[in-house]
Order: sequence, then C-alpha cells, then structure tokens
Amino acid sequence: MTAIATIPTHPVSDMERMARAFASSKLFGVHNPDQALALMLVAQAEGRHPASAAQDYNIIQGRPAKKADAMLRDFLSAGGRVEWHTLSDEAADATFSHPAGGSARIDWTLDRAKAAGINNPMWKKYPRQMLRSRTVSEGVRTVCPGATSGMYVPEEVQDIVHAEPAPNVVGLVTNQTVIDADFAAEVRAPRKTAAQAKRDGDHDRLMTTFANLDMEGVSNWFEGFDDLTADLPLSWLEPLRDRLDARREELMAEKTAAESEAELDAEFRNAVG
Repeated sequence: MTAIATIPTHPVSDMERMARAFASSKLFGVHNPDQALALMLVAQAEGRHPASAAQDYNIIQGRPAKKADAMLRDFLSAGGRVEWHTLSDEAADATFSHPAGGSARIDWTLDRAKAAGINNPMWKKYPRQMLRSRTVSEGVRTVCPGATSGMYVPEEVQDIVHAEPAPNVVGLVTNQTVIDADFAAEVRAPRKTAAQAKRDGDHDRLMTTFANLDMEGVSNWFEGFDDLTADLPLSWLEPLRDRLDARREELMAEKTAAESEAELDAEFRNAVG
C-alpha cells in the first residue's frame, strides 16, 4: 500500500511567528501579521505548508487574491486540463476542462476589457499578462471553482480597486493598496527629493500627524506605509519607521501606566474598604 504524504499541521503559535516575519519583511505583498496569518490558515486548510501563502496570495486594499499561477497549478493538480488557442497582447483564448466540471472555452480581448470599463493602467503596460490572468480566473472558476479558493486573481482585484472612488487621505492615514510586486515599480509616482519634501512641508506635517496618532492610527500607518510614503525621499523611510515605533512605545507606556494606576487604586479601595 502506497503511503500518502501529508503536510503536518502547524500550531497557530508557530504560524503567528511566521506571519510576523512575513509582514516585517515587506517582500510578499502582506503588510501586517493578521493578513499573513489569515492567508497561512487558508494554505494549511488546503493541505499546503503555511509558508506557501507568501507565494500564492496577495492582499490588495484588504481583499485577498489568489495569483493566477497558483490558481492554474491547483486546477491542473486537481485533474484539470487547459489548451491555449491564442495568447498575445490582443487576446487570450483557451479551453478549460475537468472531469467533474466539463469543458468551456474562455477568451478575453482588449475590446472586451474596454467594454467592461476596465481602466487599470496595467492593461496598457502588460496587456498579455492581464488577459491571461483574466482568462485563467474565469476558466478555472467555470469548470473547477474549488481551485480558486473562493478568490479572484490580483489583476481582477486591482481592477475593482481602480474602479472605486479614491480613499480619503485626511491626516495621511488610509487603507493600503497593495499591488502585485511585479507591477509595483511601474505604478508608483516619482519620489521627491529631500529638499523638495522640506519645501512642501512634508516633514512638519508628518511629525504633527505622528504625534497625534492613537494605537489604531499607528497600526494603519504601518499597514499602509509603502503607499503613504510612495512620494517621499528614500532617505526618510527608516527615520519615519523609527518615529512610528517610538510613538507606539509611547502609547504602550501610557497604557501600562494607566493600568498600573488603576490596579493600585483598586488595591487601595479594597484595603480601606
């Protein structure tokens, strides 16, 4: 009898440590431990090592997305087949088939994308890749939806994000918009020089903002740090992180002091009746 290899289940405490490492590395499109842990749990539930979450998923403005390559891999591993008829900058056309889901021919063209009102700039820069991802997502979802993990591909989620109104950035605190690392350098605005940023008053504004952040505000800033500092000088980034860390420590110290004072007050009241 052939033994079946299984992926061992990892305790949540171990995954929490891995999640913190993923989030602090900023290498995998995940910017806080909670997001990393959620994706690790999904990966483990599907029988893969939790670390595979870093390769297979993205978080884009709070929305989970499964990469097209991971979706196609799971589809093929589940017995699916795909035959590409066309794959170019103008069109992607393929037939997807699965023993349980039948067969379907799916195509995406630039004309179809325009008709759908998609205006993501990535379609102009990487049309073939965007068309391929859309075709894979729709094809796999049609004949073997389990291989999608109930998610869309990052390119689809990016299109949803681009179609929504821009977030309010009052106080420079907003939800993050994490774009797949392959495209990140293409979509970010040029950074200011240090002299230009000072002339624009960015330093003073940031210091005032940081001084007034509560713990939730600090978390929001860490979560969206890359996007919130996308136009600032590179030499400012580490000092800004240090200032955020300092503000978090200040808030934690204040909380500890308040709790200690409350505890002493309670002990005093108990002592005097």
